[in-house]
Amino acid sequence: MSLILGIDPGSRVTGFGIIDSVGSTHRYVASGALRLKKDGSYSELHQIFSDLEKVIADYRPTDAAIEQVFMHANVNSALKLGQARGAAIVAMAKNHLRIAEYSSRQIKLAVVGFGAAEKPQVQQMVKMLLKLNALPQADEADALAVALCHAQTRRSMSVIKRGVVQ
Repeated sequence: MSLILGIDPGSRVTGFGIIDSVGSTHRYVASGALRLKKDGSYSELHQIFSDLEKVIADYRPTDAAIEQVFMHANVNSALKLGQARGAAIVAMAKNHLRIAEYSSRQIKLAVVGFGAAEKPQVQQMVKMLLKLNALPQADEADALAVALCHAQTRRSMSVIKRGVVQ
C-alpha cells in the first residue's frame, strides 16, 4: 500500500486528492478543495499550510506530488499561485513526504493520453481510472490526476530501474 497525496495549488482554491497505489492498481481514498478566505493578508498561505497538515495527519501519505507553476499572462496571478504552491510544499516537507513535481502537460498526458486535454476530459478519466460513481469537482479531479501521474511515473521508473518491461 502506498498512499499518494496530489495537490492542485491555487490562490483561491487548492485541491487535494489521495489515492492508494499498488502496482498498476489505484484506489480512491479521499479528495477535497480548500477554499481560501480572502482577507488581503497572508493568512491564506497559513490556511493552505495548516489545512494540508491536517489532511496529512489524517491520512498519513508517504508520497506527495504537486503541479508546477505555469506562466500566466498576468504576472501577479503567477506570483500568487507560486506562493500558494510554496505553502503546500512546506507542509509536505515538514511532514517528511517524498515530493515530486509535474507540469500540467505531463499530468494530462499521463491521465488522459493528451497533454493539451481540457478539464472535463481530466475529470472523466479520473472518474474512470478510480472507478468513481460521479465526476469529481474540477479542483479535486486535478489533484487526483496529479496523484495518478505520480503513481504511473513512479511505477514506470521502477520498471526501468529493474530493466524489466512488463
